[in-house]
Amino acid sequence: MTILNRRRFLQTGLALAAATQIPRLVLADTSSDDLDYQLIVEPADIGLIEGTSTPAWCFNGGFPAPVIRARQNKPVRIEVVNRLAEPTTIHWHGLRIRNDMDGVPFLCQKPIQPGDTFVYEFTPPDAGTFWYHPHMNSIEQLGKGLVGILIVDEEQDPGFDLDLALAMKNWHVTPDGAFTVLSKPREAARMGTPGRLMTINGEQNPHYQVPAGGAVRLRFANVDNTLTYELNCSDPEVQILAIDGNPLAEPRPLAGYLIGPGMRLDLGLMAPESLGEQVHFTHRDKPLLSLISAEGDARAQRLPRLPMNPIPPPDLDNAETLSFAFEWDASINPVNENGEMHPVFWTINRVAWQGMSDGHIPPPLARLERGKTYIFSLENATQYHHPIHLHGHTFTILDSDSRQIDSYQSDTALLGKYERIRVAFVADNPGRWMYHCHVVDHMKTGLMGYVEVV
Repeated sequence: MTILNRRRFLQTGLALAAATQIPRLVLADTSSDDLDYQLIVEPADIGLIEGTSTPAWCFNGGFPAPVIRARQNKPVRIEVVNRLAEPTTIHWHGLRIRNDMDGVPFLCQKPIQPGDTFVYEFTPPDAGTFWYHPHMNSIEQLGKGLVGILIVDEEQDPGFDLDLALAMKNWHVTPDGAFTVLSKPREAARMGTPGRLMTINGEQNPHYQVPAGGAVRLRFANVDNTLTYELNCSDPEVQILAIDGNPLAEPRPLAGYLIGPGMRLDLGLMAPESLGEQVHFTHRDKPLLSLISAEGDARAQRLPRLPMNPIPPPDLDNAETLSFAFEWDASINPVNENGEMHPVFWTINRVAWQGMSDGHIPPPLARLERGKTYIFSLENATQYHHPIHLHGHTFTILDSDSRQIDSYQSDTALLGKYERIRVAFVADNPGRWMYHCHVVDHMKTGLMGYVEVV
């Protein structure tokens, strides 16, 4: 299958919506035939709670956002139209693409001003589950709904009978649908400000029909600002097929896997043979979603295997080790020229991120030699989880000082309290790459920086 043009996206998106009971996706008009997708960033009222309206910020007028589907090693062109009253950008989380397409304002591109457009064009080398979101005013823009799933399909179809994209998000809303405060300093200095309404694709505990006896691929993406999900399933045979877009050499059991903000998990299961039988997924003891076996065309006899992505293997024998400590900062909070406090609670190697602007880019946390292997020693000196994400690269998780880790590839390492994890990667993608915690409260109050590959 080739990359979807606008017409094919509309046809396929509507068919998938009908098959999976996901709300219809609407793609705005575009007069250009050379665009694969158009994303319009705009305010829109959505119904998260029955009988209420929430004044969200959305892609293409609704939630969930369009599921963008690209093809491994094929170019894709996406036009972003900004109809907000403030600047924005789009970051393609987990993709190893050119630096000028990474969507970080000032570091990689100029912000997309209100009323302006920007065309992102890139060729994804890796297949898997990724996602997209702004990298400006992240607390509000992500918190109000500007998050979407991006799927890069394998060059050859693995052969699942059903493929479901599942956006996990807790909304900061009251029972009448109004937004609460998205970030509180007291919470930002701890685990982050939690939302109140747990949803999958904007629905509370949705039920999806799956073909009885069929092979089902579930693409969970944690697009939440704060919450680390502990995912469990009533079917003990469910398997982890991929972590953060990267297939595992051998599938693993689920067993209460932790998915931090920004992280993704591809699961595979064989749907029950009996019509009406259900499989339930939970976050701890809270229901997330259910699958219901229904009549359908089930052709796969077993779970397909996913081909590995072409991640360059790290040269551990000749690697340079760099240490990064993620700590709490007890300094006095700075005040801007308007007398407003800007809380700073977190540091990387005792340096808190102070932001950047046109003409003012802080120095990098590290300068890396292109083509060289590095081992990053990531130390969490706090009692709170930190999902540490590196743009533009995929690293190999090596080991932990507090738990057994079977090595795998990822773009986000979830650090538990007082845990040290070592990761390794080849610095083969030139440019300036953001490097930060994906708890948005933490990121916006100091726990962010960048590395430069030269």
